[in-house]
Amino acid sequence: MKGPEPPVRASSVTPVAVHLLATELLAFSHRAGDLPVRWEMVVRLLAALGLTWCIGFERELRGSPAGDRTFALIGVGSAVVGYLALNDAPNALAGVVTGIGFIGAGVIIHGGKDMIHGVTTAATIYLAAAVGAAAGQGQLLMALVATAMTLLILEVRHVKHLRWADGGYWAMKLSAQSDDDDFHVDPEPER
Repeated sequence: MKGPEPPVRASSVTPVAVHLLATELLAFSHRAGDLPVRWEMVVRLLAALGLTWCIGFERELRGSPAGDRTFALIGVGSAVVGYLALNDAPNALAGVVTGIGFIGAGVIIHGGKDMIHGVTTAATIYLAAAVGAAAGQGQLLMALVATAMTLLILEVRHVKHLRWADGGYWAMKLSAQSDDDDFHVDPEPER
């Protein structure tokens, strides 16, 4: 005979999330003949997983502190909340926005005087949550287009034929030109 199971820590799971999960599982189990609804949910979660994993792969490729697994988990988590929000808790997505703000703040690193790193990754984490939520809500085209736009924005400075669209490229090019200019204005001589 085994001993009693260890209790689940209440602090690790919020009561609202448990209620939402229990309600959805109960509703899911009662839909025995509703197979298309189940597959639709699976497709939404898989779409969120695939799209946000692609975003995370790009971030990991560029040395970001948050990579493919982090982004995929954020996307799937947001998709689950987005799916649950369809019927049970329309305000649940507001909690995702708040939680993602804390995660994003955690990847921003202050590197000293006037040095901040990780803002792009934090913004991308926010966007990955939005992609996941859109997929969970069934807006798969919106999620796909947002992912494509995100990857374009993140990769524009790394693709030779797209560098012209990067502000950093122009800032570097213009500052190099101003250093090379022979035209200098001399101050007026004192009289």
